[in-house]
Amino acid sequence: MKVTEMLSPEICFSEIKKKIILKQIKHRKELVLLLHFPIDEELKQLAKSIQGSKFSFTHKAWYLPYSEENLKLIHTVFETKAIIDSSLLKKEIVLPIVTQHKIAEFKLWLASKRYSDNTIKTYIEAIRTFFKFYLDKPVEQITNTDIIRFNNEYILAKNYSASFQNQIVNAIKLFFKTVENYKIDVDLIHRPRREKLLPNVLSKEEVKNILNAPSNLKHRTMLSLIYSCGLRCGELLALQPHHIDSKRNIVLLKNSKGKKDRIVPLSTKILELLREYYKVYKPITYLFEGQKTGTPYSDKSLQSVLKQALHKARIKKPVTLHWLRHSYATHLLESGTDLRYIQELLGHNSSKTTEIYTHVSTKSIQQIKSPFDDL
Repeated sequence: MKVTEMLSPEICFSEIKKKIILKQIKHRKELVLLLHFPIDEELKQLAKSIQGSKFSFTHKAWYLPYSEENLKLIHTVFETKAIIDSSLLKKEIVLPIVTQHKIAEFKLWLASKRYSDNTIKTYIEAIRTFFKFYLDKPVEQITNTDIIRFNNEYILAKNYSASFQNQIVNAIKLFFKTVENYKIDVDLIHRPRREKLLPNVLSKEEVKNILNAPSNLKHRTMLSLIYSCGLRCGELLALQPHHIDSKRNIVLLKNSKGKKDRIVPLSTKILELLREYYKVYKPITYLFEGQKTGTPYSDKSLQSVLKQALHKARIKKPVTLHWLRHSYATHLLESGTDLRYIQELLGHNSSKTTEIYTHVSTKSIQQIKSPFDDL
């Protein structure tokens, strides 16, 4: 859109001093429109008024999801208040209609099979990336050779991670099997060698300092429950008050990863903390609700809670919420809990997944005497 189209006839350029620079970036794995402008209360309130807009402290700018509708909306909202510089915007690649329909069909299939929202989003984004690389080639003409070329000329050339490479391969394999009804020869697709990374584990003293750091009862309870039960972030936020069974001292986790239910033991110490929390906050729908009653606490807010706790505890490590789950499993193993029970508590399908904690447990390693001591 030209600048002259953004201004009403009676407004001159000289009357508009303010300027907004539009950028198109990847933020938290999503394509967003970033609005850069100097500190200005009027522009701030207008940006804030756009549905779906958020402020990024990292980029020090307002942003909202990238879409043609949002582009038009930005111009409409600011047309009489600022000059909008769109010169830094990259032209979005539009896939052919036939390809778009096939991707939509794939998305419907994933939803009908009850894949999680995150998995659907990841697969659709991966398959779109692949087809944008082969924009001028019909889908039905894609072969194994094309996938190998994409792997070398796109993924490896751009130095993307092994996990991203696997996501692309999984999405392509499933797409062609379900939508195109022909099988891609997986053996010919170059998959990365699986990285053998050890889980990050905190000491009990570090965990104690983190859990005691928040002065806010709700924050302290959430972090404590994650560690004391070995929960994933999503499992904690999906909890409802009736999932806490105080008579049997268990927590019921409904429809967690892999569409499975499981139960985990509830310590008496955390039960006392939960009772104290319940008296103060009186949750209704979710055990930990957001600012609006009946809505769950957001994962981003929970990550912020952990970040603040780390700052107060003066821990410089790049700790994530999942570190608390890893620490729970490792501390159980070090205290003598059988690996099979730990597998059940964590909800792992395979014992091999749980066995990784044997490599970070220090119980046996600390008993080994270094030959250096005998010198």
